[in-house]
Amino acid sequence: MDEASGREGRAGRCAYLPIAEHGLIGDMRSVALVGNNGTIDWYCCPSFDAPSVFAAILDADRGGSFELAASVPARTKQFYFPDTNVLITRFFTEDGVGEVQDFMPVTGDPGEAGRHRLIRRLVCVRGWVPFRARVAPRFGYGAQPHTARLRDGVVVFESADLCLGLTATVPVDHDGQDVTAEFKLSEGESAVFALDRVGEAVAPRACPQAEAKAQFDATAEYWRRWLSSSRYRGRWREMVHRSALTLKLLTYAPTGAIVAAPTTSLPEQTGGERNWDYRYVWIRDAAFCVYALLRLGFTGEAKAFMDFLTKISQRGGGPTGPLQVMYGIDGRTVLPECDLGHLVGHRGSAPVRAGNAAATQLQLDIYGALIDAVYLYDKWAQPISSEHWDHVCALVDWVCGHWDQPDEGPWETRGGRKNFLYSRLMCWVAIERAMRMAHRRGLPADLARWGQARNSIYRHIMRRGWSYTRRAFTQHEDGDVLDAAVLMMPLVKFIAPTDPKWLSTLDALTRELVSDSLVYAMTHRPARTACAAGRAPSPSARSGTSRRSPAPAASTKPGWPSKRCSPTPTTSACTPSRSAAPANNKATSPRHSPTWR
Repeated sequence: MDEASGREGRAGRCAYLPIAEHGLIGDMRSVALVGNNGTIDWYCCPSFDAPSVFAAILDADRGGSFELAASVPARTKQFYFPDTNVLITRFFTEDGVGEVQDFMPVTGDPGEAGRHRLIRRLVCVRGWVPFRARVAPRFGYGAQPHTARLRDGVVVFESADLCLGLTATVPVDHDGQDVTAEFKLSEGESAVFALDRVGEAVAPRACPQAEAKAQFDATAEYWRRWLSSSRYRGRWREMVHRSALTLKLLTYAPTGAIVAAPTTSLPEQTGGERNWDYRYVWIRDAAFCVYALLRLGFTGEAKAFMDFLTKISQRGGGPTGPLQVMYGIDGRTVLPECDLGHLVGHRGSAPVRAGNAAATQLQLDIYGALIDAVYLYDKWAQPISSEHWDHVCALVDWVCGHWDQPDEGPWETRGGRKNFLYSRLMCWVAIERAMRMAHRRGLPADLARWGQARNSIYRHIMRRGWSYTRRAFTQHEDGDVLDAAVLMMPLVKFIAPTDPKWLSTLDALTRELVSDSLVYAMTHRPARTACAAGRAPSPSARSGTSRRSPAPAASTKPGWPSKRCSPTPTTSACTPSRSAAPANNKATSPRHSPTWR
């Protein structure tokens, strides 16, 4: 996509790029968002959930940024180096063409992994291009002061909790806080900026041009080698592989955790307040991601996540059951939520939040999503261990005794618990998939109790979840609100896609929730007290981009009526005559809506 380049000096920094006009780079420990004007306006170090270093996407004046762009008027085009997570931002000026190559090297060396190096390599492709740079970190979400000092050719930004070292192959100036540079490149010339985490265990180190080129090649080779394991050969190869690369960026390599998104507080709706911190491991989201990766042939990520689950399950349950809705990337259970009142929010969309209070909610559907992912892992990757099976049995036993409790549901409402149909449905999935595993492998289980609970849930949904007035399955028992989540019913094999009740439900959903092939979440917005607590359903708020996801990779949570979601495969799966072609995404939503087998 072509755009006019850059911000117009300091005054122009008040203008925010649309969320969609960003690309994503990372090293499976943290990520950076790079605007198509060449500015990094989101970056946390050393991990996904660490306080931000650059957060201009949330506050253009106080958040901090790393600007690197042509210093003359230019058009820009941003794209990925093919089959990699190396991002290219190209500048077209009257006198030449230059590009910025942004990437974070992936290394197996623990010492170098702790460096968290971010490389920005500039190359003049044709003619000559003048560039300008401004590195203005604002540590601790813009609340922590810092200094900038030159030490042996490295500018060290030092705050109370974090030190970063900036090296460059062009002359730079600093004012004790920020770094600036202006330089010109001619055809064939290049320059390098490298930002490292430095400290006692990691000494500052330069990044000469030859090393930057070698790391560019090594990073591209890493991503291509990883992607070569994909088994997908369909017509949407480019889109599906871009989705897979995005999902891989959201994995936390040290533990195998998968974050719902690498950002916080990007709004569902500009000016709105449903701005949540997504930098944690939602059991539901991660299970869907595991499903998508398994279907593509990436079993290593599924195994790493299973190991993560084993570790957190060994800690015992909490007040809402054996599992929480979400965990920290290191498995921690306490995720206190606070408002960062000194930040104005993206385009004034306050509040900006860190942490997530939805961690203490009861959401019964997570058990179905998780056990279905375990079932698929056991079927397509490798048989689960006896220890894993013991954990599955404990979860299913708990579900059998608690499936009929009201909960906050998949929308994570703060308006009180209800008897959500989707929660009942996924409890049925949890029990049914576990019974499949037990039958297929002859594993020990209390099949009599499980079968009785499964049948009770089925009859309960058919009796209490069906509205004779609406002639449709509804959001919660004895209600009349239509809910896009019920589109999962035939996909999880709960009901036949030709069942008269389902066809009537599909007709109702099509009439009231579908607009221009997109699907609203429900027939009306809940009251203010019932706004979604944990995550806005917009794909843009999760992934740092609002581009539509490709057909195999749509949001698992359709948007509120004010924010439409990506075209979902659920509709086309239930009505074979309809299909949704993917848009040409640069970066896609990490949320996948699976089709169960």
